[in-house]
Amino acid sequence: MIPDRPWADTILDEAVISAQRGDIGPAIAALAASRGDPETRSLRVEALSRALIGASRFIEAQLAYDQGNPDLWLWLGRTRLEEAWELRPDVRARAVQADRLHAYQSAMEGARQPLLAAAGLASGDPVPWECLMWLAVGLDRPRADKDAVWHECSRRWPSLYSAAVVRLITLSPGWGGSAQETLAFARSAAAHAPEGSPLPALVPLAHFEITAAGRAPMSRGGWFPFEAQRDIVSAAGHWSERRFGGAHPRSIEAHNAFGAAFFLADLRRPARAHLSRTDGRFSRLPWSHLGDPAQQYRRACARLNL
Repeated sequence: MIPDRPWADTILDEAVISAQRGDIGPAIAALAASRGDPETRSLRVEALSRALIGASRFIEAQLAYDQGNPDLWLWLGRTRLEEAWELRPDVRARAVQADRLHAYQSAMEGARQPLLAAAGLASGDPVPWECLMWLAVGLDRPRADKDAVWHECSRRWPSLYSAAVVRLITLSPGWGGSAQETLAFARSAAAHAPEGSPLPALVPLAHFEITAAGRAPMSRGGWFPFEAQRDIVSAAGHWSERRFGGAHPRSIEAHNAFGAAFFLADLRRPARAHLSRTDGRFSRLPWSHLGDPAQQYRRACARLNL
């Protein structure tokens, strides 16, 4: 089992390991190589930012010598976002965590300038705008602000999977949206997905978001009614991994989404089919809705004899 690395990208694997050891050279090269490929770029900056949580100073030091590098500004902004999320107080306890809430909001704001710098240096790149979508969600900005940032991102790359996931979360009941908006967005994105795109996986993710918003604590039983199961089965049938240039960078995440949904629905054959294609690599979503992602993924694979 390979925790928190839901990709088939050996360059990224090596860059993450090096970054965790304090060597950011391979990461800089990996980000530079992703220019012009938003799907790969989005995945790499997300993974490399999580690898450097608490050590964003390494990027700041490099920026002192390379102020015009959009990769470094993007990486710094996303790393500060990830660092801020680590400070986010529990919603139910915010009244007694005023200091922590202030620290979280200040950390979030610290990501804005680097992301705007990245957007300015690479005007056609949608990934800084995807990160700004997370910033708008994290700071609970008004819906008009969230819509405006989504517009900037989607007009640059309409089918960016990671941006669509942020938009889905923005529309979900747990973040101030509604079940109707969430499902409508997921179904529309799935119906208009380019060949090979994993956007149909938004459908099971939407059902996870909707169901999780209405239940506590999480449990395996009774997650999805029949209508939801039928919706997920239909979406899975519309996803083909065939894609010019090889598998989509987010394919393993999509297999996790479908595999988890089918496992909870006790549809063992499709659950096995999808989880067997994850190669032991699990994603945070949707397993985190059930508890610890590693534990939940391991349990599902064990019960499916994988």
